[in-house]
Amino acid sequence: MPFTEVTTITTDHLFKQLIHNLLRLQDTYRHCSDLDMVQWQYGPGMKNSAVSVYFKSIINNKKINYMKRSMQDLTEHIIGPGTEVTPEMLIKFFDSHGASAESATLESAWSLIDQRILAGYVVIFLDGWDKAICYEANGLETRQVMEPETEPVVQGPREGTVENMQKNIGMIRMRVRSTAVKFEAFQAGGYSNTAVSYGYLEGVVDTAVLEEFKSRIRTVNPGEILDTSYIEELIEDSPYSPFPQFRYTERTDVAAAALLNGKIILLVEGSCSVLICPGLFFELLQSSEDYYQRVLVSNFIRWLRFIALLIAISLPSLYIAISTFHTELIPTVLLLAIIDSREGIPFGAFFEAVIMVFFFELLKEAGIRLPKPVGSAVSIVGALVIGEASINAGIASPIMVVVVALTGIASFAMPQYNLSIALRLLQFPLMALAALLGGFGILLGYLFIWLHLVTLTSLNVPYLTPIAPWNSRQFRDTLIRKKLPALIRRPKPPPST
Repeated sequence: MPFTEVTTITTDHLFKQLIHNLLRLQDTYRHCSDLDMVQWQYGPGMKNSAVSVYFKSIINNKKINYMKRSMQDLTEHIIGPGTEVTPEMLIKFFDSHGASAESATLESAWSLIDQRILAGYVVIFLDGWDKAICYEANGLETRQVMEPETEPVVQGPREGTVENMQKNIGMIRMRVRSTAVKFEAFQAGGYSNTAVSYGYLEGVVDTAVLEEFKSRIRTVNPGEILDTSYIEELIEDSPYSPFPQFRYTERTDVAAAALLNGKIILLVEGSCSVLICPGLFFELLQSSEDYYQRVLVSNFIRWLRFIALLIAISLPSLYIAISTFHTELIPTVLLLAIIDSREGIPFGAFFEAVIMVFFFELLKEAGIRLPKPVGSAVSIVGALVIGEASINAGIASPIMVVVVALTGIASFAMPQYNLSIALRLLQFPLMALAALLGGFGILLGYLFIWLHLVTLTSLNVPYLTPIAPWNSRQFRDTLIRKKLPALIRRPKPPPST
C-alpha cells in the first residue's frame, strides 16, 4: 500500500487545492464588484493553474505583473510565456526567499491573507501549495505634503503631515535621526482594522508614563478607529472635562520636538493628525514659532496668548458684573456712554451677552463648515451686518458688540483649536455667575476652574505641571522661554553591554 501523507488543516489555514481556495474567496468577497480574481496558466504545457486576487480600487494597475517578473528571475530568457517554470521551482524559490525584482511575503493563514488583500496587496494562489504569495501594490493617491492650514507660521518649516502613516513616520525620522527613536505598531480591531503606531525616544521618555500609555492603548483593541481623536477619548483621564488632555499637531517639526521633550506621539493610518501625549495646560499655549523667533519676541507673543486666554474666558462676564453690580468701578464719562448706549435695549446685560455670544459662535461655526471661498466672506460680512443690524434694531448695545468681538478675536489667538473650544464653553457658566453674584461670582467661577485644573491629570501626569507640582527645570519653558541652549534635552546614551 503506498504511503499517503495526511495533513490536518485548520479552518484558518490555506488549502492546497486551488478550487477550495477559490470557493472560500468567492464566499468571503461576494457582492464585492471591485475585487478581481484573474486565473492564469503557467509551466510545461501550460497545465499548472494559479489565480491572482486583488482589489482594483486600491492597487496600482500598472504594477500587477509581479508574478511574471518573479518567474523571469527563474529563467535565462528575458521575455517568455513562463513554460520553463515548474511549480516545484516556484515553491523552492519563494520558500528560500530568493532574490527577485519584486519582493514578496508568504502567508498561510486566511486571517492574514484577508488583511493583505484589504490593505492593497496582490495575492497569488498556486494549485497544490498551501501558501499564498503576497506583493504590496497599494496605489491610492495621497495628498501632497504641504503647509498645515491649522498651524500656519511666519518663520519655520512648512512641512505638514498627510494621511499616509508610513510617510509621516518617515518625515519624523528624517528630523530625529537616532536609533533611540522607537515606533511600535498594532492593528485596531472591529471592521476598520486600522493601523495604529506610536513613537517615543528611548532614554528620554518617562518610563512610568510610557507604561501607563501602553496599558491604556491595549483597551483600544478591539474597536473601530478612524482617526486619532477616537483614541484620545478612549485613553484620556477625564472624558467629561472641557479641557483637552492631549495635543494635536499636523507639523512634523512639532512632532519631532515632542519626541525630544520625552513625549509619546500617536499616528493613525488615514489621519493627518498626530496625537501628543501627555498634553499639559501650558503646552497648549505654546506654538512651534516660539522657538524660531528671538527670545524677547517669543516671550512677548507668549504673554499675548496668556492675556488673550483671560480675555476669551472672562471679558463678557466682567462686562456683566461691572455694568450690573460694580458701576462705581467705571469712569464717569464711560459709565454715561454705556448708559446712553443701553437706552432702549429690552434685555438685561446677561441676556444681551448670551444672545450676542451665541450668535457669534454660530457665525464662526457656519464659517468653518461652508466652502472656503464662501466661508471667509460670510464670517466677515455676517459679523459686520449682524452687529450693525443688532445695534440699529435696539437688540444689542455698541459696547456689547465690541466686547463680543474682542472675545472672539482673543479665542482665535489660541494655538490649539481644542483649547479655544474649551474657553468658549466656559464663557456661559461664568456669565451666569457674574449675573447672579457679580465680581464674587466671577471669583467663584475662577476658583472652580482652578480646582478642576489642579486635580486634572493626563496619563497620570498633573495637568498644571510644572507649576503644580513645582518643577524648576520645566518652568524655564512655561510662562517665559529661556534661550535654546538651556532648553535642549539630549537623549541619554544607551547602557553599554
